[in-house]
Amino acid sequence: MTDRIEIPTRMLVHALVREDGTVDADELYTVANTLGMSDQQVRLCVKRLVAEGRFTHEGRGRKAQLHATADTMRALSPNADFLRHAFEQDAGRAPWDGVWHLAAFAVPESERTARDSLRETLVHLGGAPLQGGLYVCANAWEPYVEEAAHRLGAHGGLTLLTTTDLRRGEIREPAELARRLWPLPEIADRYHRLGRLARPRLDRLTGPAGLSPSALLTIAVELAAELTRAMEPDPLLPPELLPRPWPGTQARELVARCWTALRERDGGETRPALFRLYADITRARAEEPAEAG
Repeated sequence: MTDRIEIPTRMLVHALVREDGTVDADELYTVANTLGMSDQQVRLCVKRLVAEGRFTHEGRGRKAQLHATADTMRALSPNADFLRHAFEQDAGRAPWDGVWHLAAFAVPESERTARDSLRETLVHLGGAPLQGGLYVCANAWEPYVEEAAHRLGAHGGLTLLTTTDLRRGEIREPAELARRLWPLPEIADRYHRLGRLARPRLDRLTGPAGLSPSALLTIAVELAAELTRAMEPDPLLPPELLPRPWPGTQARELVARCWTALRERDGGETRPALFRLYADITRARAEEPAEAG
């Protein structure tokens, strides 16, 4: 018996959005039931999403269809760049150039909402705070930072710079700086969990037993949810700055193999946009060996 993955109902609805923006209600209820969710739980979630203007609703019961609004589709589109970059790092094709990327901002108290949003964005993009209003990242994040600052109306208060000579107190060795600046043990624990959950699902996918379309879709939803939980707080530090072996590399390899097996079992049926994206990105990784420890 595999461990159950807790998936919020809203995340399930989002995960099942197809490339044309629709969600099939029968598929939604079937997968929800498999995951231990009640029909009432799903109905309430759908009602909230429609009330918030994130979806429109057509039809009744299991014959209904949800339609994601344009804003919802934009918000749900995962940033494929980060997942691709992670696999490039895992394969040893993205060596670190030794450059630290810094962003500083000065946003007045009167624009506190924009300031807080920019701070959250910098952390989401892999930044770590050095001191008030100053964040550092090991990857070239400038296009993403500038896009967020423009969107929040804070670009005029943004300063960007790079350096190869970063020190904090007496610490200047890059790997030690990374260990002090980012919560690497917590991030590693999330990947250990992802690996533990992916392995039995890979066994099911590669075993002789048949799996129904709803079972395949359930596994895909579970993997997508757990991969998201692991990767969202991950700054995707270059391998040169991480402990070896790094569990993120091993966990993502397992997920890539799961997606390859899902694609083979699926028989080419149309699946939610999120899974098609993951399958495309992970295909190359699944076909090559992982980097040694």
